[in-house]
This record gives sequence, C-alpha cells and structure tokens, in this order.
Amino acid sequence: MTVLLALAAAALFALGTVLQQREAMREPEEGSLGAGFIGRLARRPIWLAGIAADGLGFVGQAAALGVGRMVVVQPILAMTVIFSLPLGAKLSGQRISPRDVLAAGVTTGGLALFLALGNPSAGRDDAPVEEWLIAGAATAAICGPLVIAAAGRSSRTRAALLGIATGILWGLSAGITKATVDQLDEGLVALLTDWHVYALIVVGAAALVLSQASLQTGALAPAIATASILDPLASLVLGVTIFAERLEDSAPEALLAFGGLAVALVGLYYLAGAQAAEEEG
Repeated sequence: MTVLLALAAAALFALGTVLQQREAMREPEEGSLGAGFIGRLARRPIWLAGIAADGLGFVGQAAALGVGRMVVVQPILAMTVIFSLPLGAKLSGQRISPRDVLAAGVTTGGLALFLALGNPSAGRDDAPVEEWLIAGAATAAICGPLVIAAAGRSSRTRAALLGIATGILWGLSAGITKATVDQLDEGLVALLTDWHVYALIVVGAAALVLSQASLQTGALAPAIATASILDPLASLVLGVTIFAERLEDSAPEALLAFGGLAVALVGLYYLAGAQAAEEEG
C-alpha cells in the first residue's frame, strides 16, 4: 500500500509540475521570487490545475507517510523524474532526448536499489521541538545561499540551484507532514493548535515559490532532477536524525545500498548535463 500511494503521488506531482512549468515559463524572470509572480500565475487556469494535481499528490504522499517510513516513501517520489520528462514533452513542448530518458532511468534505478537494500526499520513518530529547530536552521543555512547564488545565472544553473533548495524544503516539508499526520487521531482542535501545521504552511509556501522560480527558467530537466533527488536525500537525513529510522546494519548490503544512491547521483549529473548541452547548442 505504501508503494502504491507513493507512486500515485509521484505521478500527480509530475503532472502538477509540468502544468505549472508551462505557465511559469510565460512570465518574465524579473521578480520571479516575489508575491506578484505567484499572484499572476494564480490567474491562469492551467497553473491552477497544476496546483490541484499537486494538492492531490500531497494527499497521497501524506497517506503514504502515515502508513510507511519516510526513508521509503520519499525515494519512491523520485519517480517524478520519470513521469515529468515525457509529460513535459507532450504538454509543454520540452525537447527530451534519449539521453534524458536514460539518465532518468539510471537515477530512479539507483534510488530503487537503495530502497530495496537499505531495509529501514524502527523509528519514532516525532522529535522534540529543539531538534526540529536545529533542522529548520540547517535548512535555512543551506537554502538561503543557494537562492542568493541563483540570481543572474544562466537558466540551467538557476534552475539547478533553485531546484536544490526546493528539494531540501520538500524533504523538510515531508518530515513535518509525517509528524502532522500522526496527530490526526487527537482530533481537529488538537491539530489546529499544533505548531507542526503552521510550520508546514510556512515551509510549503517557501517551497512553492522556489519551485515556480525554478520551473520559470524553462530548464525542466535540471529543475526536476535536482528537486527530485534532493528531496529523498534530505528526507533520508531527517528520517535518520529526527525520526530515528535505522538503515541496514549488514555492511555488504549497506554498501550496495549507498552504491545505488551514488548511481542515482551520477544519473542526475548526466540528466542535468544533457539539458545543458541542448540549451547551449
């Protein structure tokens, strides 16, 4: 059930991303990190349809996180890469080469190997507030410089830097979502007075703005690839540190699992490189 829910969420996220990217590309790059940018996009029906698809994807993700472990669910969501590239070619005229498809397959295959051999176990439902504050501060310390560095760069580089920041925020958002879902049994009043809900709104809004700015560059491959790979990586870190989810203790299997993760990173590198060569050519 966890795998099916996560795959459905990945497909919906891919559809939402492509629809949003199609409309974001029509906006000028200036002011793409401001509230006016989102306001203009919100007047576009296709962009709103993309947001609706994302919303359904989030429901699927939350359901998967509610019944499964974060270090399982989030890597599966990297399938967004596979779903997004052909959808981008069909719906927004992106030129997707065989190299893009091959690299996306390598990325997803590496993540699948990591997932199959990592064998996550144990874990807790939440963590003390001070641990979440540390996680939030670390996220800000990484994402802030990335956003600053993206200013004035080429479309590919800007998409990649903002995509990295987006993926990290998605990972943090997934962690907060998991903790929030675990509070549902306590009732609506308890949920609305829980700090996780409001932290999720803030982090989710920041991720939305950065995601749209990344997609607005028109460089779909690096934008999708970086966000999709950094999301499970950030989730892995949070799963181990915040939720105390343990990975495989056997040295050979652990080595193979992290080898799969390394293969995924290589696939990501070539995926972004293929798009760069196409743009610069």
